[in-house]
Amino acid sequence: MRNNIVHIGAGELTYEIRAIVEIAEKMNRLGLKTNMENIGDPVAKGEKIPQWMKEIVADLVMQDCSYGYSATKGLLETRRFLANLTNLRGKVQINEENVIFFNGLGDAIQKVYGFLRREARVIGPSPTYSTHSSAEAAHAGQKPVSYRLDPDDNWYPDLDDLRLSVQYNPAISGILIINPDNPTGAVYPERILREMIAIAREYDLFIIADEIYHNLVFNGQATKPISDLVGDVPAISMKGISKEFPWPGARCGWIEVYNSDKDPLFDQYVQSVLNSKMVEVCSTTLPQKAIPLILSHPDYPNYLEERRNLYERNSNTAYDLLKKIPGIKVNRTNGAFYMSVVFERGRLNDSQTLPIENGEVRKLVEELVSPPRVSLDKRFVYYLLASTGVCVVPISSFCTPELGFRITLLERNEEEFARIFQMIGESITAYLES
Repeated sequence: MRNNIVHIGAGELTYEIRAIVEIAEKMNRLGLKTNMENIGDPVAKGEKIPQWMKEIVADLVMQDCSYGYSATKGLLETRRFLANLTNLRGKVQINEENVIFFNGLGDAIQKVYGFLRREARVIGPSPTYSTHSSAEAAHAGQKPVSYRLDPDDNWYPDLDDLRLSVQYNPAISGILIINPDNPTGAVYPERILREMIAIAREYDLFIIADEIYHNLVFNGQATKPISDLVGDVPAISMKGISKEFPWPGARCGWIEVYNSDKDPLFDQYVQSVLNSKMVEVCSTTLPQKAIPLILSHPDYPNYLEERRNLYERNSNTAYDLLKKIPGIKVNRTNGAFYMSVVFERGRLNDSQTLPIENGEVRKLVEELVSPPRVSLDKRFVYYLLASTGVCVVPISSFCTPELGFRITLLERNEEEFARIFQMIGESITAYLES
């Protein structure tokens, strides 16, 4: 090219959650039957959308207004409905002007980081959901900045690490909190959230709170939305319907903005994000129209509780099957529908293998792990996939030095779920002993 046309942050845009699918598809073509546990799509794992929800959507499809543009921020009646839900809690008070819709949280994440000043950094958890870390790193053209989540303490944030990182890196302007957490399944108690908010207040930072899993908490755990605790600290809460309804194909998410009137720079920044939406005209109309009807439907609470109960049972089954296996660290999942398993330091090496029956699949894996060497947990993931057909995601792809894997808890057939985790446990043992 006449000039270098590549964005400074192009190399930071990675998404191993879907990249592993390409490898699984190659193995499928070679005759391997795969079980996809890599991506958080409940529908793909057999979730049955209830009839009453389908009827709501079907009725909206028959209305001409569902096919038109919405306002740039989103439908007024839906934004007002969502603002009222937040206001009912009696903490931070917002109105419809503080709610902005996007085409899924992926779109929101790209805009929220993309319109930050390049020198302004947002520190995120490690491990973290790779859409956040990739977008933040791409906007800055540098590696992500992060605070540690501790696998020896329920995957809770290492608050000393967070405070020191903020104190000694003046470029940090915001803190990302994912609660309940993806990829670890941790649920943060109120005391931890309050300490993180206190750090933001002390150093004059804003907060991004990804709360898309907020209503998927179980095992007797409890947490609070950031709106209950944030006080006068500027903040953005990210919410959506892809995991909760679940309707991932709708590509419908929104942000709620708190305390934009408290800081003129934060207010100007939020306005720039909104201006970017004006260029796009609007977000998808149909799912926005469905949100108030579904959330206020009398069957919705019971439907949500049934899903929480399934994830709780799967969480405990997975934990019970893996907790006594030597060489790994595993925590019980208490929210969302993921579990992260990490290997103890020094337990992985580049000579470990698992038996692979299909010769062509074995050849493919050997090519994948040959020099230049892949990360040691990705090597395990490839062998697990080729040996058992179970597709998971290496934890090192979630912006962390830890080595392990993330797996979903979405399988609806509980006998099949137990079989999968029994097989994973046996594979871990065999791999470490090979």
